[in-house]
Amino acid sequence: MALTAGSPEPQSRSLPPAWTAGDTVGNMQEVLEALETYKKKDPAKVVVRFKAVGNAPIMKQNFYKITASNRFQAVIQFLRKELGWKAGDPLFTYINLAFSPAPDDTVSNLFKSFATDGHLIVNYSTTAAWG
Repeated sequence: MALTAGSPEPQSRSLPPAWTAGDTVGNMQEVLEALETYKKKDPAKVVVRFKAVGNAPIMKQNFYKITASNRFQAVIQFLRKELGWKAGDPLFTYINLAFSPAPDDTVSNLFKSFATDGHLIVNYSTTAAWG
């Protein structure tokens, strides 16, 4: 390839060196360690306070410690169990009387963002209380 006036000089490209078997084993070990770390559950707990809204029954105990790494779906299932409600019975949950979280939100993220006085307030109702 001939160079003309004003054309850039060809740059030599350096290709990454080929992997050797030793590199692959070391990388695989790092990958396995990372996967094991990810699989471990976070033992941290979050205090959740349940408050009834409207005609929902009031629970005798309102404060519970729930694993922070759980999804909010686990909180909904726990609440159904405590109230003795079936899966088909209507249950609406809200955080701080403001919004209904998605079931796949993590409890720790909700706690970090919306905790009040050191606990996460979950309001529950048998009918839709807010749009």
